Amino acid sequence: MSEALKVGKEKPRKGTAIGVGLRHAHFRDVLTAPAPLDFVEVHSENFFGKGGAARAFLLEVAQYYPVSLHSTAMGLGSESAIPDSYMPELKRLAEDVEPCLISDHVAFSRAEWLGHIVHSGDLLPVVFDRENLFRMVANIDHVQKVLGRRLLLENLSAYLTLPGSEMSETEFLTALTQETGCGLLVDLNNLYVNAKNQGVENVERYVRRWLESIPAEAVGELHLAGCSPVAAGELMIDDHARPVADEVWWLYAFALERFGPVPTLIEWDNDLPDWQVLTAEAEKARKIAEEVLPYGH
Repeated sequence: MSEALKVGKEKPRKGTAIGVGLRHAHFRDVLTAPAPLDFVEVHSENFFGKGGAARAFLLEVAQYYPVSLHSTAMGLGSESAIPDSYMPELKRLAEDVEPCLISDHVAFSRAEWLGHIVHSGDLLPVVFDRENLFRMVANIDHVQKVLGRRLLLENLSAYLTLPGSEMSETEFLTALTQETGCGLLVDLNNLYVNAKNQGVENVERYVRRWLESIPAEAVGELHLAGCSPVAAGELMIDDHARPVADEVWWLYAFALERFGPVPTLIEWDNDLPDWQVLTAEAEKARKIAEEVLPYGH
């Protein structure tokens, strides 16, 4: 066994679990380069299907690191049902990998157009009304029943405010947790991006109030990421292409104070850095967690 795998396998660690999003460019690194990570997170749909090199690789990784499955295609807020083929694939993957977490987003991604169901290829925001609440509750109940476990739902980076909402985002998320028992995956960079794009003057206060408005016991994971800088007045895109911004690190410290030692993930999906740069971000998160919370809390 390589030294890297020894590092990954030595569990449990005390304190806040820290992980990274695992992308194709780092497949070799995760099995060969030392990285004191508590878990890795992959996009579920990339590992659907029986057999194949990708599935075999993930099963090997799962021998040494806990794996979190982060889905992007359930489309829980879509009017059309989750495709019949989707849940059996996800259930089979979960049974094989035995993930520490399973998550998706508060979003829709499918709609009917010219008599056909089409996929947007992206995560689209939902209107926070009772109709969408009932729809998402039904879909979440279905997913959790099939999987036999709790699903975490991530808040979205939304680039426009849709008309017709009957409640705030945090009221909508809270209602989802109360009606289904699901958990929340709080993406702090999404909150930061939304605040910047909405022209919020005091971003820290805005995000702090947002975090204080959701049930702490429902939060099962935090996501940290960075995005490309933009000129004043330009739309900031949550592209996961840079190190975590200083402002987001501050928000992370407050989130830990509010929620305790919640598993924390560094996301980096575009302009991928060297493995050592990515894992250094994870170590920064660990140091902040150790400073904010009593070690082993």
